[in-house]
Amino acid sequence: MNSPNPFDVIKADVLNVIEESPQIKTFQLKLEKPLKFETGQFVELSVPGIGEAPFTPSSSHYQDPFEMDVSIMNAGFVTGKVHKVKAGDILGIRGPYGKGYPLDKFKGKDVLLLGGGVGLAPLRCLLLTLIHDIDDYKSITVCFGARSPEDMIYKNFFLEWDKIDKIHLMTCVDKIPDGEKWDGKVGVVPILLDDIKIDPKNAVSIVCGPPIMMKFGTFALVDKGFKDENIYLSMEKKMYCGFGQCRHCVIGEYYACKDGPVFSYDMIKGAEKIWE
Repeated sequence: MNSPNPFDVIKADVLNVIEESPQIKTFQLKLEKPLKFETGQFVELSVPGIGEAPFTPSSSHYQDPFEMDVSIMNAGFVTGKVHKVKAGDILGIRGPYGKGYPLDKFKGKDVLLLGGGVGLAPLRCLLLTLIHDIDDYKSITVCFGARSPEDMIYKNFFLEWDKIDKIHLMTCVDKIPDGEKWDGKVGVVPILLDDIKIDPKNAVSIVCGPPIMMKFGTFALVDKGFKDENIYLSMEKKMYCGFGQCRHCVIGEYYACKDGPVFSYDMIKGAEKIWE
């Protein structure tokens, strides 16, 4: 946390709202005070007078600390109110909380990002951070999926990312509704692993998305030969307070908010209901 008071809220001006998909928007924020975070950490974003909820920034942790992008899916009361926010409105942010991705353990290795839906938001933050220091990594394989072409977020960046020598980008959608166009693969996200060209023995993978996708994506990675300790999961539970006091985000012996939200699979694979 940047402040000694964990409940201190920083005023955040909404500069722009980008409609990424029918259910997901990216809010570009200008903060009243700098807020430094590590990729993988989360913040509590609040709508004044309404409530707050945890989100992982989708912008790089190298970005100006007075600026932050947060991509949010309209999935409940608070997120519904956030989706009504427009440029010029005011939000609040406190944090950051939790532990980020262990980037030092990724250096010199093939890195694979496996994500779907709004789970691409933390992975975009990670990808932008990896690109900033791309010489530190052997390669970066990006496997992104969505329910349909119109649900795929960040697609305007795909061409730019795919031009980077060390990046191999693969995408898929679950289905193609009538009237939508898609030239890529069709199927659930783990099918993209059939085409990866990296050696799992010297690779790490990072998984984020809906619980069902994370479950079967993780199982597929294990089947491919990835070691449990080299599979990192972004676990987003009910992280109400953000620092282990409300105890709503217990995963086995851990709190998702302060011990995570990033866990290696070997840390939590024995805990109950990790995919719920």
